[in-house]
Amino acid sequence: MASMRDIKRRRESITSTSQITKAMKLVSTVKLQKAKGRADESKPYFEKMYETVSTMLAKSGNVQNPYLGTGEKEGPKKTGIIVITSNRGLAGGYNSNVVKLVTGGGFDTENTVIYPVGKKGLESLRRLGYTLSGDFSEVMNKPMFGDAVSIGKTVTHDLVEGKIDEVYLAYTVFKNTVTQIPRLLKILPFTEEDLENSSDMGDLSSGDEENKKVEEPKGAVALMNYEPEEEETLNYIIPMYMNSLIFGALVEATASENGARMQAMDNATSNAEEMIDTLGLQYNRARQAAITQELTEIVAGASAIE
Repeated sequence: MASMRDIKRRRESITSTSQITKAMKLVSTVKLQKAKGRADESKPYFEKMYETVSTMLAKSGNVQNPYLGTGEKEGPKKTGIIVITSNRGLAGGYNSNVVKLVTGGGFDTENTVIYPVGKKGLESLRRLGYTLSGDFSEVMNKPMFGDAVSIGKTVTHDLVEGKIDEVYLAYTVFKNTVTQIPRLLKILPFTEEDLENSSDMGDLSSGDEENKKVEEPKGAVALMNYEPEEEETLNYIIPMYMNSLIFGALVEATASENGARMQAMDNATSNAEEMIDTLGLQYNRARQAAITQELTEIVAGASAIE
């Protein structure tokens, strides 16, 4: 059994840690309220943008555009993934769950380019041997639409230049304070198969894929007519679409990070309180054992004198 002094020191140490986790929980709670408000405000636009562009391209036929990857390319396909994580830890499995989306997504490490948003994802994927393009970690301090535009320009430039052939977005959907759902979403280019699968994506913000489905048109469908020309129209719409999805993901990820950290700190505080109670019992037992031993020695000494 540990000595009374060791138990007391450990209990004091855990008490100090508990005070820190309580403070971090309060800070995360305040930040979560603001982030949740922004997520709720951007959610309808985020969903409608994805639904509208998907439906528009589904009715466009075989449109030729650099963003849509209609040309055939020799060799393996290059994949670009915008990975949104946090700059700090102590958020439970928030960051590791996003990294698992990439590592478990069946992507070839040599043919995958990562656009990291957040230091934790950058560090993890760098250790795993992925190619990194840029560092947008400062964006997570306070995401703005201009930050999404900056990321979008970098990604679309690489897409048009042929450095990557498709673009995915890995982020965390904020459902509620307790639940945050990691999601891997393909945003460019669109193929017929992707457009068919988009009807099964469900509610992109709530993470509930069964509650909402895009109804497929029945019978003959008229092709989309563009005014002005389709190339000029798509060259404007598609970058705006990508920027909007990136910004929506940034806002969702910020709310998810604070929700995950608040939950993690709440669990840490509860665990610390349980450990303090357990150590309190151990301290009392050690103290009782010491008192009993002293009394036994006193009685034994008195008996020896008699």
